[in-house]
Amino acid sequence: MPQPYDVITMGRIGVDLYPLRTGVPLAQVDTFGKFLGGSATNVAVGAARLGRRTAVITRTGKDAFGDYLHQALGEFGVDDRWVTAVAAYPTPVTFCEIFPPDDFPLYFYRQPKAPDLEIHEHELDLAEIRAARVFWMTGTGLCAEPSRTATLAALAHRDRSGITVFDLDWRPMFWGDPAEARPYYAEALAHATVAVGNLEECEIATGEREPYAAARALLAAGVELAVVKQGPKGVLAVHRDGTQAEVPPVPVEVVNGLGAGDAFGGALCHGLLSGWELERIMRYANAAGAIVAARLACSTAMPRAAEVDQVLTGGPVPPSPTAAASTPPTGESLPPAPPSPAPTAAAPTGESPPSAPPSPAPTVAAPTGEPSPSAPPSPAPTGAAPYRPGGTPPTGAAS
Repeated sequence: MPQPYDVITMGRIGVDLYPLRTGVPLAQVDTFGKFLGGSATNVAVGAARLGRRTAVITRTGKDAFGDYLHQALGEFGVDDRWVTAVAAYPTPVTFCEIFPPDDFPLYFYRQPKAPDLEIHEHELDLAEIRAARVFWMTGTGLCAEPSRTATLAALAHRDRSGITVFDLDWRPMFWGDPAEARPYYAEALAHATVAVGNLEECEIATGEREPYAAARALLAAGVELAVVKQGPKGVLAVHRDGTQAEVPPVPVEVVNGLGAGDAFGGALCHGLLSGWELERIMRYANAAGAIVAARLACSTAMPRAAEVDQVLTGGPVPPSPTAAASTPPTGESLPPAPPSPAPTAAAPTGESPPSAPPSPAPTVAAPTGEPSPSAPPSPAPTGAAPYRPGGTPPTGAAS
């Protein structure tokens, strides 16, 4: 067998269509950027950006968006050998609205069913899954069959070898009732060595919302390390051996908080594989998440090691290397995005952009079955605010 992967993730993939205008309702946005998305996929990208050999297990539609995702994975250095097509369902797309510093509504288009929930147990390369140094799975993968059975089978076959991470990844729109999720979460926790989630996700998994109580409950459920994202209080990590670390958030000018949790996850994998002490891992992952929160996109915003080191030493968040040097004023649009997955602009951490009246744009409906949000009539402020792990938006990627 060739050298095992550093990280294999299993879960969502899709296309993120993000506004290239901030502070305006989706119905008034007329320019979008197209990006690789999906939380498990973004974690693989984040770890790859930090030099790790990664792969993702997921499925796309048999369509042009599916072709684009394969192309983007290759550009990010993520192995796509286990990304297969489902002819019956389209590749999911996700829209968001951007109201910095902490309001980023999401609109998932995963009807009638997302291809990434059509992962079958018999299709899994169980030998590679067991051999991987880190295996990362998500709560969304447990929400429907056959993905649920496949995910639990992968966990059982891995049998707690290496580092097995359960990203609690609670998305209520994918479940009928929280009570439906709890037995599957419990089964997954029994096979995992690390659990990661914000306070709401920990409460779904354990019934506990107080951070230390939630961490203790996750340890009691079977994991060796519990990572609890506390929003404005930063992040708490508690190991079964008694080691604890609680680190504050990193202050940045928030542009788009979506994807920050996935950057945290990729950096967490990197730190665990590096064998660092717990506090160093948490500070490193916090810094990686903050960098993405200060940029427009998710996958293309994932930082490289030198960028994380710069922020850890007190330096500013560097602009995305593939982006233009400036961010559009609030309410104004960027030039059309190129067909590659790179965004056309990054978010600097300087002064808030000036307001401008929104221009007319085509209307974009909320997904079927979800009401359109009531967006504020004027642009939201973009003042400096800490990136808050596990705060709004929820942990995970946009899609």
